[in-house]
This record gives sequence, structure tokens and C-alpha cells, in this order.
Amino acid sequence: MVKGRIASGIMPRLVEIRKELSAARACTDHIFSLFQPETLYERPIPERHRVVFYVGHVEAFDWNQICRWTLGQPSFHDTFDSLFEAGIDPEVGSQQADVPSDWPSLEEIRQYNVRARESVDRALENASEAVLRMAIEHRWMHAETTAYLLHHVACERKYSPSLSPSPESPPPDHVMIEIPGGMATLGRRDGFGWDNEFGEHREEVPAFAISKYKVTNRQYEKFVEQGGPVPPFWVKRGDRWFLLTLFREIPLPPHWPVYVSLSHARAYAQWAGLSLPTEAQFHRAAYGTPSGEERAYPWAERITNGVHGNFDFRFWDPIPVTANPHGDSAFGVSQLVGNGWEWTSTRFHPFEGFEPYPTYPGYSARFFDDDHFIVKGGAPTTASCLLRRSFRNWFRQGYPHAHAGFRCVQNI
Repeated sequence: MVKGRIASGIMPRLVEIRKELSAARACTDHIFSLFQPETLYERPIPERHRVVFYVGHVEAFDWNQICRWTLGQPSFHDTFDSLFEAGIDPEVGSQQADVPSDWPSLEEIRQYNVRARESVDRALENASEAVLRMAIEHRWMHAETTAYLLHHVACERKYSPSLSPSPESPPPDHVMIEIPGGMATLGRRDGFGWDNEFGEHREEVPAFAISKYKVTNRQYEKFVEQGGPVPPFWVKRGDRWFLLTLFREIPLPPHWPVYVSLSHARAYAQWAGLSLPTEAQFHRAAYGTPSGEERAYPWAERITNGVHGNFDFRFWDPIPVTANPHGDSAFGVSQLVGNGWEWTSTRFHPFEGFEPYPTYPGYSARFFDDDHFIVKGGAPTTASCLLRRSFRNWFRQGYPHAHAGFRCVQNI
């Protein structure tokens, strides 16, 4: 086993594990309930599977990882175990060839899901804490990516949950904040983490300046007016821009962060005479302090939704970049966690000492290339357990469907 990351020999705190798994299940169940039934066999994002795949995938993953591959239990449905085992990440613009009739009925999938979930529940006390946390975090990841699919379903073809109103906040003063040179600690040495989070290393980061706020819709609109590419969630009605939020279309909120692909973010930064931060620069601005110490989160050592940032589904959509001032970093940089992932210029490559998980060898390794780039921070629909400092997310540079924005840096 790899450094005790899968099997630890330590009994998990079973009550806590059950509570966390129950919360993650409730979230994915709720999100799937927001799709009108006929949309489950549609493909809202052309490069991805039809929604129905993900209905089976989250349960098949738990069953495969915990019961089959860790505890060695025999399969009760080989076909579905394989069919729903792994998602896809083809090149942007590619099309899948399957048709709705290629997929099982919802009733068949639900029967499989019930049995898989019951089997997992019986196995909890025999599985290691690490593999159970992997299952919980994987489900939270799919809660977020299923929200991306839901975003692309027409408003009249989905149900809206009860939504909290966006907080009132003052307009931003778009200043650059100087970050003194210092060390940034990336990765981790121990504890639970996904394979690409290991191992820990320290990197010296020269002084630089970084935008206090994420780039906003108003800032990016000026770029569009001069020929820049239009963001994926913008729609023009006459001479006005509107934004397609998750559940409605609204006039473009000027002070919300803009969500774009890395290609668009890179083009904006070049137009502005700036650049995008590296992963190490993000870490230095987010977790560093003037004294040289590093924090677990930008604001301190603990996390509280609503006070420190827009995550955990409190708001399904962005909020103004000046909201959550109590979430600023020690250097005064705002919303480095929550309200939208942030693109970096760092390619998704492994740290020294990388070892894949024995039961999930393809989690990271198949994406180590020159097309996938690191995003840091977190989105409105990112679970708080995924906001730890060492967590690394990634997307293809041309992928336009993620809830990801950016900020710019300048060498000094």
C-alpha cells in the first residue's frame, strides 16, 4: 500500500463517517432530483456522458472501491460495475457516439443503486477510514460537476431549489497587492489526500503583485468590446449582456467574477499586460503571511461557510467579489477560496515522489500532459472538505464549462 493512504489499519470514527457520507449522498440525490426526468438521458455538455451515467456512477464508485477492490466482495452486477465505473475527459469539441437507448432504464439503475448503497453501508465498519473518505470526497466532486451539467440544461427543463439572495456589497477597487518574496509549501506529507497531493515540497517565490479581486464581468466586458472572446455563460439581448446563472437568466452582474476557460483568461491577461499566477504564487498569496508562517486557509486555521467564502452550496451562483471580507488572506487578497476556481499557468504534473492509488491508478496519472492546468480555490458548489491547502483540481485549458475565473499577477 502507498504510505498508508488507502489502508490505515485504524478504525474510522464510524458515526462521523456515516454522517459525512449521508450528507454527501443527500446532496447528490438532491441535485439529480433537479433534472426533469426526460433530461437525464440528454447530454448537456457535449464532451461528457449523458446525465444518466452519473446517476449510476456515484454508487458504482463507492461499491467498486469499498466492497469489491478493497474488501474483495464478489460482484452482484458485473455489467453495471463496468458501465458506471469511470467517466470520460475527451478533447474539447469532441462528440460522443452513443444514443439514449444504449443506456439502461432508470428503474434498472435505481435498483442497482439501492443494492450498492446497502452493501456499502454494511461494509463501513470493515473498510479503512482512508478509502471511505475517498468515497465521500469523490461524491462531493460529482455534486459539483453535476451542477455544471445542470447549468447547461434549459431553465424550463429543470427545477430550481430555494436560493439565497446575493449579498449587497460595494463596488470593488481593483488594485494590485504586493506580495513579498517567500516560501510556498505545496502538497502534503501525510494524512488523507488524493495521489496528486503527495509529496510535500517547498518553493521559493520571488516578490510579485496580484489582483486583490478576481477579474469581474465589468472588467472582462471591456475586453469583449475590443474583440475579446465572449464568456460561455453570457448572452446578448439587443445591446445588453445577460448572464445564464444555474437557474435563470439575469442582467450581467458587473461585480461578480467572470467564468471563462484558461484560453480566455490567458488572452485577457495578455491584453491587460499582465499574466496568470503560477500554482506557487497562488499559494504564497493565499496561505502565506508577512511573518513567513503559512495558514491552513487564507483567513486562519478554521473554516466557516458564509463568513469566509462562497462554497458548500450556500449560493449556487457567484456573489460580488467584495463579499466575504473576513475571508481575505494575510496580505489582503480577497476570495482566494470560494466564488469560483482560479486558473493558474501551471500544468497538471505530479510532484516528486508521486505514487498512484492501488485501487484508483487512473485518478491523476492519465491527465498528466500539456493540456490540463491546475485550478485552485473553489467554486460556489465546492464542498468545504475539498478546500484544504494541498487539494489540486484541474481542467483542460480550453474547457469552457467549469465555474472557474482568474486574477492576474505582475512581477515586481
